[in-house]
Amino acid sequence: MKSIIKKYLNFKNKVKRNSKIITSICILFSINSAIAGTIHVVTTTQDTKSIAEIIGGTKVDLFAIATGYQNPHFVDPKPSYIIKLSNADLYVTLGLDLEAGWSPSLLTSSKNKKIQKGSDGYVDASVGVNLMQVPSSINRAEGDIHVFGNPHYWLDPLNGKIIARNICNGLEKISPENKDYFEANLKTFDAQIDAKIKVWTAAMEGFKGAKIIAYHNEWCYFENRFGLKIVDFMEPKPGIPPSPSQLVKIIKEVKENSIKVIITSPYFTTSSSDVVSKQTGSKTVVLATSVGAFDGIKNYFDLFDYNIKLLSASLK
Repeated sequence: MKSIIKKYLNFKNKVKRNSKIITSICILFSINSAIAGTIHVVTTTQDTKSIAEIIGGTKVDLFAIATGYQNPHFVDPKPSYIIKLSNADLYVTLGLDLEAGWSPSLLTSSKNKKIQKGSDGYVDASVGVNLMQVPSSINRAEGDIHVFGNPHYWLDPLNGKIIARNICNGLEKISPENKDYFEANLKTFDAQIDAKIKVWTAAMEGFKGAKIIAYHNEWCYFENRFGLKIVDFMEPKPGIPPSPSQLVKIIKEVKENSIKVIITSPYFTTSSSDVVSKQTGSKTVVLATSVGAFDGIKNYFDLFDYNIKLLSASLK
């Protein structure tokens, strides 16, 4: 019995010593992180992560919650996200009601006062964006209506400059000593956008006014920037799957308008679009809605390179 008690006490002391060592290591890492000045940034999407990576440069450590091939409306709030948020210095949301189903609950669960709405560590990337399709009244019978306007504004590359400005402002609030560094990176980003948009616009110049069908109403900013015309949607109402009668309607419209392309996103099935394509000869084109949607789309600029190249080739 004495032997068993002795072994137990030795084991207890060993655990106690190890716990002290682990605690000391954690404290040491925290101190080193503080000394290094690393800013821990959590974004809701890969697009805002990509932009924050450019603006924050070597000063930031980044994590994005949604993947590039996920529908940003529907993300499972995993416990690992809460851990990331509890340690974050800055939280970047696309705002409006895009992430309303999961973002508020994650923020509340994180218990991190630094990144709650209204704090210096909370960035709403939509501030200053000229929003499209803002409803004058709300009628849920019309489907999934966005009360603040269409939230897919990052699909206009010029809005990327507004997103970058908002992220830059947020970083400067929590790290004012690095303001010049962030401003220089913002200037570089803006210059890249200005240069690239000339290339993208030129590539789409011959297709201005081209009529297309979209699966879901998420392309209005892209449509407006590059001069396209979405004449109808595969969904009879936002969020409502295509019905047989809607397919008949779309087939008729495609034939009457000689529409060549139906655009959709990685997270929607192409089965209905394929039916229309088979009946009309139009082509179903799966565009990328976010960075990381497909291999090779590594950053915000790649997103438009990919979509413009694919769409212009399909419209020829």
